[in-house]
Order: sequence, then C-alpha cells, then structure tokens
Amino acid sequence: MARVLPRTHFHSSKLIRCLAELDMADAVDPGNAFAEQLGLWIHFADAITLSAVHSDSIASAPNMQPEAPFDARVPIGIEFDRIQALLVNSITKSCSPTPGKTHIKLPIPELELPLNLSTAYPPYRRFYEAHQRDMELSIQPLRVNVREALAKASPRLNKLADLDATLEKILRERESKLLSKVPVLLKRRFEQLFKAHQQQLVDTRQADNPAGWTQAGAWLARFCNDMQMLLLAEVELRLQPTMGLIEAFKQDTQ
Repeated sequence: MARVLPRTHFHSSKLIRCLAELDMADAVDPGNAFAEQLGLWIHFADAITLSAVHSDSIASAPNMQPEAPFDARVPIGIEFDRIQALLVNSITKSCSPTPGKTHIKLPIPELELPLNLSTAYPPYRRFYEAHQRDMELSIQPLRVNVREALAKASPRLNKLADLDATLEKILRERESKLLSKVPVLLKRRFEQLFKAHQQQLVDTRQADNPAGWTQAGAWLARFCNDMQMLLLAEVELRLQPTMGLIEAFKQDTQ
C-alpha cells in the first residue's frame, strides 16, 4: 500500500506553514472553519452542481449492483508510491549542488558583484514552475486512475469518485492560480536572504565573496534549501486528495 502522507488540518497544510515560517505569507487563523473557507471558493452555480451530483449518487446507489470483486489496493498503491517517489527524487536531486542526471537543472547562479536581483531570480522562478508542471502532469492522471478504480469497487466508492471529480473540476482553476503565486512569493525570500547577507557583511566589516554564496550555510545555499522544502511541501499538498481516495478504498474494503 502507498505510504501514508502526514495528516494535516485543511487550514494548516505543510505548504502554508512553510510559507509563513519563511515570512512569505501570513499564517492562517485556525479558528476559521474549513467549510466556511471552502464556501468562499465555490460559486453558487457550482454549489448547485455539486449538490446535484451528491443527490443523484444517493438516489441511484440502492439500484446499483456491485461488480465482480475488485482489489485495486495493490495497483493503485504501487502507482501512488511510484509517482510520489518520482517527484520527490526529481526535486531532491535537482536542488542538490551535484544533481547528476536530472531533466530539470538548478540554475547556474550569478556569482558576481553587484548582484542584479532583477535578473538573478527569474531562472529560479522558471525552475520552480518546471517542477510544478511535472507535478500537474503526473498527479492529475494518477487521481483520475484512482477514481476509476474506486468506481469499479462498490456503489459507495463510485459515488465518492463522482463527487471527487466534480469537486476537482470546480476547484482546479482556483487552486492553480493560488499555487502559481508560490514562485512569485519565493522572490521575496531570495531578496530577503541576500539583504540579510549584505547587512551581516556591514556588521562584521567583511568584504563580500560571491564564490562562497553557494557554500553550506551561505545565503544562496539556504535559499535553495528553502526552495526544495516548498517544492516537497507542494507535492504533499497536491497528493492529499488522491491519498484520501486510496484511504477511503482501504477502509471500505476492510
């Protein structure tokens, strides 16, 4: 079975906590109920559509006949593990100072003075966005395949698959817009670390040495570590709906 992702509250995903810890976004008030926040995301017409899917599923469920025993735990679990490992390994390797063979390359840093922030950061933004495209191309088909497996398992799981498909359609555009802001916010961290580095030089009366920026503990090395942390947190966030479907299948068939 697939590895279980760490459980989180909807208002405090690891990605949100990481953004807040890096001072890139405000922390979310845990007092805000998830249902209330979700309601702000769903248009009135979409709510009617979602309600109709739910009602149709309930009405048709008693008349549905379960198909032949279908044990999808092994195949969907293996596929989930494969996709998760592929994405995690890609991020970890590409963010390493010595990445080896990887299709997404860490940008070659501008190790020169004065550092032009307007040209130094964009390559890292493109790097982050390339990983986001990888996530989208891998996780969305996985979610569809898991829904198809659930639809064959039982009437109740078929209803869950229909609801998940409808909810994904309603929320996908909003989710994409929000996640696309992460590499934009990451620029703030890049500039923040560089300015702190400059201030430290002033305080200690030391000359800057661009060749040392990528050494362990230096500002640019810290930035790459932060970027990796955010990418891994985003993978976890994107995989949670699929993991929820797999857990529902497991519980329903136990």
